[in-house]
Amino acid sequence: YRYQTGKLGKAPDRTEWWMTPQTVNAVNLPLQNALNFPAAILQAPYFDAKYDAAANYGAIGAVIGHEISHSFDNLGADFDSTGKYRNWWTPADLKRFEQAGSALVAQYDGYEALPGLKLKGRQELGENIADTAGLTAAYEAYRASYGGKEPPVIDGMTGDQRFFLAFAQSWRTKMRDKALRARIATDVHAPAMFRVLTVRNLDAWYPAYKVQPGDKLYLAPADRVHVW
Repeated sequence: YRYQTGKLGKAPDRTEWWMTPQTVNAVNLPLQNALNFPAAILQAPYFDAKYDAAANYGAIGAVIGHEISHSFDNLGADFDSTGKYRNWWTPADLKRFEQAGSALVAQYDGYEALPGLKLKGRQELGENIADTAGLTAAYEAYRASYGGKEPPVIDGMTGDQRFFLAFAQSWRTKMRDKALRARIATDVHAPAMFRVLTVRNLDAWYPAYKVQPGDKLYLAPADRVHVW
């Protein structure tokens, strides 16, 4: 407490780290305009130099894209490049952003984790914006890394299929019902099983796995939310 209150009235320390090296996590720090990626997350299953590019972009690439995108979510976007709390938006950009945010809130409000228990789209909005924008950025970076060439087929799977598979596998988890209820009530993150559904907002998801109307993971083009 004294350490934190001692910072009052002082310029932010842009070199300060907020996580230990062994923490499997990542964070965006708007006051520092900085990202922290501890060593523990820069290894399998998120990243391995020996992995296929699709696996790395789909896993750690999506994490990196997620954290960068927090600078442009409904909270991080209130800070400018120097970490000051300031409105730097044009009215037109802000209007479009708020429309996309409202659509994303409605989308996640419709997900039911347990009978009668739905997600809280407004509470989770910042994280869902970062998931959607981050996965989009990771996918575009993956495709750009091939310079217009088509990624190779490996073990019968296309590059796009491997990318989305790696993203989904990065969210593997098990959770008891009580923990799930507690998370939905208090956490700003959607449960992992629903964070995987971010793929539904990416147009590239549909041809990759030939997802068609009527499939559980299909979302009509008009309902797909493109934040950035």
